[in-house]
Amino acid sequence: MVHRQEDLRTNAAPLVTVSTRSASSETPAPALPAAPRRRGTLRVYLGAAPGVGKTFAMLNEGRRRKERGTDVVVGYVETHGRSHTAEQLGDLEVVPRKVLTYRGAALEEMDLDAVLARRPAVALVDELAHTNVPGSKHAKRWEDVNELLDAGIDVISTVNIQHLESINDVVERITGVRQRETLPDQIVRAADQIELVDMTPEALRRRMAHGNIYAPEKIDAALANYFRPGNLAALRELALLWVADRVDDALEEYRERHGITEPWETRERVVVAITGAPSTDALVRRAARIAQRAHGELLGVHVRSDDGLVGQGDTVDHQRRLLEEMGGTYHETAGNDIAAALVEFARAENATQLVLGASRRSRVAELTRGSVINRVVRLSGPIDVHVISQEAAGDDEDRVVPRVRRRVTLSPRRRLFAWLTAVAGLPVLTAVLVPMRGDVGLPTILLLYLVLVVVVAAPEELRVQRLARDRGMPAEEARARMASQATDEQRRAAADVVLVNDGTPDDLRAKVDALWADRIAGSRSPR
Repeated sequence: MVHRQEDLRTNAAPLVTVSTRSASSETPAPALPAAPRRRGTLRVYLGAAPGVGKTFAMLNEGRRRKERGTDVVVGYVETHGRSHTAEQLGDLEVVPRKVLTYRGAALEEMDLDAVLARRPAVALVDELAHTNVPGSKHAKRWEDVNELLDAGIDVISTVNIQHLESINDVVERITGVRQRETLPDQIVRAADQIELVDMTPEALRRRMAHGNIYAPEKIDAALANYFRPGNLAALRELALLWVADRVDDALEEYRERHGITEPWETRERVVVAITGAPSTDALVRRAARIAQRAHGELLGVHVRSDDGLVGQGDTVDHQRRLLEEMGGTYHETAGNDIAAALVEFARAENATQLVLGASRRSRVAELTRGSVINRVVRLSGPIDVHVISQEAAGDDEDRVVPRVRRRVTLSPRRRLFAWLTAVAGLPVLTAVLVPMRGDVGLPTILLLYLVLVVVVAAPEELRVQRLARDRGMPAEEARARMASQATDEQRRAAADVVLVNDGTPDDLRAKVDALWADRIAGSRSPR
């Protein structure tokens, strides 16, 4: 025998109970486990100020759903004596309120238990940020709404932007009024639908003047204080920006869920490369002007090498502070392929423009070491790339973007000398050893051809003192720079010989001479 029951109010799946019962047995078979109850959906009407029409829109939506056959009840609604709002109740079923006594006064609150027992498909609950009377089941109304959602009941509610916790202090500075009833932003952000009820300051003030919001004796005071045009314009902008940010989050989730990597130009985002070079200051200012003209967002990114070693260039702290003063946000990413790291960051942030500084490398240098800018342009796809000239940026360096691989802190002259030694040293050494092959043993020859990895290490505090003495670097900056480099343990692990450089240059020279003499003596020892 099969019994079939359907809950038409909640649109739940049919509940099926299967039993096998014969005339000779009354023992029921085990019932199938019930399907898990779905959580209700939350829809929030967000307004910039009282009187924009949030409650009116909520009741209108409730009536529309009832006309479509949905079971809708009013859990709590506050009309504030506004006749047009009260008319919207129409024939909607209203759950009687619960009366609580507090300090000798009888106060009304939503009867949560009655709404749960009624179990409608949709409950209309006004004023999501409301604080319940002490003695209620929950302290805040949004907690009542959470319980309704957990019970599988859809909820439609309302809230004003000034009640959101993250911008409560901003609203106080604008209006001079502190809102004591707040709720966490996450409660509203987690809503399935957020609809902004928008109205221009002029229209809202006309509605106030016509007596559609407050009682006549309160109109003049309200228009002269909270409902000033500047206040309403600022609150409206806050509401629009908050909703736009929520829409942006939803868009990012959609793009990630569908594997969309190409940027969508829904909002201008300008990314500028931060390198620590002096020219970066002018580059940040130029990028800030581009973002301001496009009414877009400014982001700065600094690319560090994967190995943690710091290349040539000044600290980026000054550029980071400048970027933040310009209204931008600072980010860091890691990668030895600087061009790929920049483009990958820009795509991840859905950037539309990328600002770099022009390089003054020679053609030979670009052929031998490559051009970061050319590679960025090839990888950028639909992202616009701005290359700012050195003259415009006031650059006195040879480059603005970091090099593809920056693993040491040697000057260009020392790096050139190292390359010449590596290229010319082997043939010169061979030419010198050929006439001496009868006098020099094989171990000595092998020793001369081998290049020892020698680490000259000084104690950390001594290195900090030397940086302060030789470069005028603050101790905190010196420690931060050393922390970003390879550790002493990593260097010792990669070295064949470690020399402790805790003395004078003459002491270090003596240690090197002793090491060389020891190696020569070891190569000549009989086997």
